[in-house]
Amino acid sequence: MDAVRVSALRERLAGTGWLEAVGGFAGSLRRSVERRGAGELLLVGTEAYEPWHLAAHLEDEAAWSAVPRLAPTLLRHRPPATAPTHLAHDLRRLTEAGRGATVLVVAPAAAGAPLLERVQDARRHGATVLALDGAGPVAPSIDGDLADPADLAGLADLAGLAHERLAVGTAAEEPFDLAQHLVSAAAGQPVGRRSALGRLAELAGRLASAPSLSRW
Repeated sequence: MDAVRVSALRERLAGTGWLEAVGGFAGSLRRSVERRGAGELLLVGTEAYEPWHLAAHLEDEAAWSAVPRLAPTLLRHRPPATAPTHLAHDLRRLTEAGRGATVLVVAPAAAGAPLLERVQDARRHGATVLALDGAGPVAPSIDGDLADPADLAGLADLAGLAHERLAVGTAAEEPFDLAQHLVSAAAGQPVGRRSALGRLAELAGRLASAPSLSRW
C-alpha cells in the first residue's frame, strides 16, 4: 500500500459509515490495551492466514504513539522449530490468556474449530476478544463482495465469541489488507482525538515519508 492508494481510499469511503466502524473498532482495541490491569495483546490468524502485516503495523503504531501494549505477540498455528523467539508462540498462549489480555483474531475465512476452542478458553478466563473477519458486513463492505458461503458458519461462531467485531465483507486480499491498515492507523490515535478521515490523512503522510520500524 502507498500514500496515493490511502488517499484514494479515504475519498472512496467518506460518507459510507465504514470509516466510523473502523474507528469504533480501533478505539475498542486501544481502550482494551490501555485499561487498568491490561496485559498483552495476542494477535492470531487462521491456519491458512497469518496476519504478518497487521503485526508489523501495530508494532509501528505502538512506537509512534508511545503505547507499548499495542505491539502484539503473534501466535502461530505451527511455528517451525527454527523460528526466532518472537515468532515461535503457538496457540497454547490462548489457553493461558486470562483477565487483562486482549485477543485479536484476524480471519478472512472460517476460523476453524481448534482456533475457536482456544479463543473460547481465553474468553472464559477473562480475556477480551476482538475479531476482524471477512464475513458479510455489519458495516458497509469496502468493495461490496461477500465471503464464500462455505465460510460463513465458522465466521458466525467467531462473531459469537467476540466482544466486538469488524466485518470487512470480503476475504479478497487487497481490501482485507486495507482494512488492517485502517485499523492499525486508527488504533495509534488517542480515542476521540481525531476523525477517521484525519487518521487516513495521517496514514497517507506516514506512508509517503516514514521508514518502517518493523522487525517482522
